[in-house]
Amino acid sequence: MRKFRWQLLIILLTGLIVGLLLVFQQSSSSPEVQSTPSPVTGGIYTEALVGQFSRFNPILDMNNQADKDVDRLLFNGLIRFDSSGMPQPDLAETWSYSSDGTRFTFSMRANAYWHDGQPVTAEDVVYTMGLLREESELIPADLRAFWSEIQVSALSDTLVEFALPEAFSPFLDYLSVPLLPSHLLGNLTLAELVDHPFNTAPVGTGPYKFSRFLVKDGVISGVDLLPNENYYPGRPYIDEVVFQYYPNMRDAWTAYQGSEVDGLAGVSNDILPEVLAEPGLNLFSTREPRLSMVFLNLDNPAKDFLQDAEFRQALMLAINRQMILDKVMLGQGVLAHGPILPGSWAYYADQGSYPFDPDLAAQKIAALGITRAETGELATPEGVEIRLVLLTPDDELHTQIADYIKQGWESVGVAVDVLSLPYNEVVAKLDARDYDAALVEIDLSGTPDPDPYPFWAQSQAQSGQNYSQWSNRSASEYLEQARVMNDYTLRAKLYRNFQILFHDQLPSLPLFYPVYNYAIRNTILDVTIGPIYEASDRLNNINTWFMLASSAAEGR
Repeated sequence: MRKFRWQLLIILLTGLIVGLLLVFQQSSSSPEVQSTPSPVTGGIYTEALVGQFSRFNPILDMNNQADKDVDRLLFNGLIRFDSSGMPQPDLAETWSYSSDGTRFTFSMRANAYWHDGQPVTAEDVVYTMGLLREESELIPADLRAFWSEIQVSALSDTLVEFALPEAFSPFLDYLSVPLLPSHLLGNLTLAELVDHPFNTAPVGTGPYKFSRFLVKDGVISGVDLLPNENYYPGRPYIDEVVFQYYPNMRDAWTAYQGSEVDGLAGVSNDILPEVLAEPGLNLFSTREPRLSMVFLNLDNPAKDFLQDAEFRQALMLAINRQMILDKVMLGQGVLAHGPILPGSWAYYADQGSYPFDPDLAAQKIAALGITRAETGELATPEGVEIRLVLLTPDDELHTQIADYIKQGWESVGVAVDVLSLPYNEVVAKLDARDYDAALVEIDLSGTPDPDPYPFWAQSQAQSGQNYSQWSNRSASEYLEQARVMNDYTLRAKLYRNFQILFHDQLPSLPLFYPVYNYAIRNTILDVTIGPIYEASDRLNNINTWFMLASSAAEGR
């Protein structure tokens, strides 16, 4: 019995020791719990803008990116768009449309106020949209023509109706334009508004309000903004936002290095390596709403081989697009697979792609009966020489890209002459359909709705922007149906069908989307950036940004 008790005691002591060792081991090896910083109010955020002040007025800032960036914080539109291009409520809380798609009714937000405390009303909408139809060179002609056909009516203080001559689903694109206060400006025409004092002391509805200009050597060097305490989504966390103006990105970068600013509104490729190597600086990247593309003139009787989809596919396969991105764009680009922006609600990820494959390109060309003529050049069975003139703007970037395209096409036997012209002459040749192939950049800024109709519909082939003169009835039907319905699910299906058909027929050659880079000090938290539709979109969620407590206390 006694011997048994000692054995039991030893077992109990051994178990106790093992248990204690396990506890100590767990205590010493358990990972340290990292707490996520909670938003705090305070601090000053300073951002470098390239450009200079002209006027703070969202109707008059179309050609000044620096003004647009500041206006993004001062003003709001009826609606805004998320990163996928879907419309979201802004000054309008809800909206509806008639069954035939020709009438849209918007209900204004009851808790939206101008910076002077006056409520936002339907009259502000009527006044602002009225300015857009005035005969003035300050408003693009196509925008004036569009609004001249739209009837805008205030049904009450909080209800506004738009009457369209016909159904047009991309209409919501036009309603993100920021509103102006009719109670302050309602008796002014656009011409009278150009030099009005309002433009230097703006009153808006946005998360920040105008405080004062910063002046250096008698010149406006920046602008100071303070939080809108009554902003309907909630007061911004950061207590002060300062924008400083610089003539170029190199000077802006120098200002960051000297701790004059916390953010860079853009990062060009020439300073990108230095920015990437800078400790404590976060770089945010996203695709720009611009598409580099080679238009092909499918209705050029002298180059009828361009009408063959297999030949067009061969041209695509012969271009080393990744090399162009690496060598010319320094890696700052995303390969394009179709005409709709990736990230858009309408983008179809499974539409297919064309890898760099010169061997397959040569096989496709040979399969068409194209052979070497006595001159040594490729020719069709009918004796037409396979030669293209590649039209391009005469700037350095496009010239370099054109050289790589020329190398790729010539490697599979296609003779190429590069014609570099000033941009306006390139556009003139496109309008006249006087070209073989044209390297261009399609600017899709400010148009979250994907609507590819202007560039690819049959009705636009002769006098519109369908520069390739692609005449495909099925593709046009998809586009025609999609732009007159407001059901996004059905529209997405139609655009999916269009993208599949575009990939198969390849009427022109999508190359890549450039990348937009934005840099900001790592003491600024909750900064996010998704696909953008213009550069100012980087500031869409600035009201949720905040600074680390220590940085906020130091004013940075």
